[in-house]
Amino acid sequence: MVSDVTEDAPQTRDWPTGIGFVGLGAMGFPMARRLARQGYAVSAFDNAPEVRQRAATEDGITEVATAAEAARGSQVVFTCLPNDRIVREVYLGTGGLVDAVSPEAVTIDCSTVSPGVTRDVHAAFLDRQVHHLDASMLGSVPQAETGEIGFVVGGDPGAVARVGPLLEILGRFSKYAGGPGSANQIKLIHQTLVANNAVAVAEAMALCLKTGTDLDCFYDVVCNGGGFAYSRYFEKRVPRMRDGDFSPLFMLDLMKKDAGLAQQLARNAEVGTPLLDQVIDQLESASLGGAGREDFSAVARIYEKAIGRPFGREDSD
Repeated sequence: MVSDVTEDAPQTRDWPTGIGFVGLGAMGFPMARRLARQGYAVSAFDNAPEVRQRAATEDGITEVATAAEAARGSQVVFTCLPNDRIVREVYLGTGGLVDAVSPEAVTIDCSTVSPGVTRDVHAAFLDRQVHHLDASMLGSVPQAETGEIGFVVGGDPGAVARVGPLLEILGRFSKYAGGPGSANQIKLIHQTLVANNAVAVAEAMALCLKTGTDLDCFYDVVCNGGGFAYSRYFEKRVPRMRDGDFSPLFMLDLMKKDAGLAQQLARNAEVGTPLLDQVIDQLESASLGGAGREDFSAVARIYEKAIGRPFGREDSD
């Protein structure tokens, strides 16, 4: 695991004795399952009863009825939640984690949220001597399932070191970013590149198909020709689009949310983002067209409509 946090961290099952996990969605469930399969006792909560029940079928995971119950007695509490509003509610709302987490515990929010939300939660925990970390994730469902998530982590470096063994179970990479909210900022800026790339790739594919250019040849040139057009997104997503596969690895509506948070970060910093603004318009158009719960590569839908044909091969289902 790549990390630049060098302080010693516990390496035995004596710490932590229990882990709380709040948010068992597409990313959260495989993360909680990996921790349980490594021998940790995980108390897990999600708002959806059927999701909690699925988690409870895993050895080592105990289904609980509230987020606060997942936190009580846990030395580490992970959260993996959809947006700013829900993170504030879970941590700071009535019956929230701020009143349930034990002193000296560490909370780790893996959600993609505004830096200000993280700083507010961090401030609320100070009197309780609880360390709150923002641990923004890089990757999607396949990486969560295989333990290859990349983490960018902000907060107290000593607390980051304490939870290092847990992050090693969940991911292949961990980079310390600085104080509270710093990891959120890096993740949001990172997402501007991802969103921009998704739209640029869709435009290039549309241009290939509309002009009769051999798209398979173009793919080989981009991936293997040594030019600067290559990206991991291009290599991984173009074959799926050619197969007509937009099943969600990371939903378009979540990418739209992340890009919007990045846009607000830029507004607050008085930085113009004309390219990002146009990309968000395209994501919104795709969402309004019904692609919001598909993979974010489904921004291609609006380009398919524009050229009058799908990106998939003629022989694909």
